[in-house]
Amino acid sequence: MYILRCADDSLYTGITTDVARRVNEHNAGPRGANYTRARRPVALEFSVDAANRSSASRIEAWIKAQDRKTKESIINREKDVSEALQGGQI
Repeated sequence: MYILRCADDSLYTGITTDVARRVNEHNAGPRGANYTRARRPVALEFSVDAANRSSASRIEAWIKAQDRKTKESIINREKDVSEALQGGQI
């Protein structure tokens, strides 16, 4: 699971098995998401490993539901995604 910061300062959240490859795709290739294609360049702000795709999808959905302030807290490591996952919030 990863969070990107786009050129317009918006945040994009996604999941992948290879974060470096996916960030490159968002920046350079036609395989980047439609959202990021219009907002290049993007920079990786945060990533976390998940146990499996299901967990990654739950984390992604939880982060997408958060407000901007909470997302920035996650990026700045002020809010711990692992604790939320273990605490049953995700």
